[in-house]
Amino acid sequence: MGFRLSKIYTRTGDTGETGLGDGRRVPKDHPRVEAIGEVDTLNSEVGLLLAGLANEVSSAPGLQEVIDVLTPCQHRLFDLGGELAMPAYQALNTAEIERLEAAIDVWNDELGPLENFILPGGSALIAQAHVCRSLARTAERRCQHLNAVEPLAGVGLAYINRLSDLLFVAARVIARRQGVAEILWQAAKKPE
Repeated sequence: MGFRLSKIYTRTGDTGETGLGDGRRVPKDHPRVEAIGEVDTLNSEVGLLLAGLANEVSSAPGLQEVIDVLTPCQHRLFDLGGELAMPAYQALNTAEIERLEAAIDVWNDELGPLENFILPGGSALIAQAHVCRSLARTAERRCQHLNAVEPLAGVGLAYINRLSDLLFVAARVIARRQGVAEILWQAAKKPE
């Protein structure tokens, strides 16, 4: 990597614009910047999930596999942010989507079919996985909005969609491997 930040603040964004990797200056609320921001937020929350998993792996060794599957996702989210910041840059490929799908399939085989709606919770790790899942959906919506304004090349949209699926299944696997019952949704009683 040839570019290194030597100074963190530049004062160039003080007027509400920011620079993209291709040299363009856009408003900080531009759909591209919104998408980059949501991907960054998701990446931060995945980091928090990974830190929590690392803290619990000694008491639930099966969590190491979840760590191994999710760790590359942080790097790929950074790649996706790069693609969003530099539209001509393409880093993601279908092999990464296939990796996520393979993990989903393996975990789904372990879990069996989902017969009820489940709620986020049961443990802090399960809830954090669901936070990541919901943030992946938000990032996907922002990327879809950008795609409607400036069509996106590559597989980024498919990747973020599949990642949200993976995070849902990861939450369920975490529950199983922690030995924590999933919280099943209970419908409100019909008014009399």
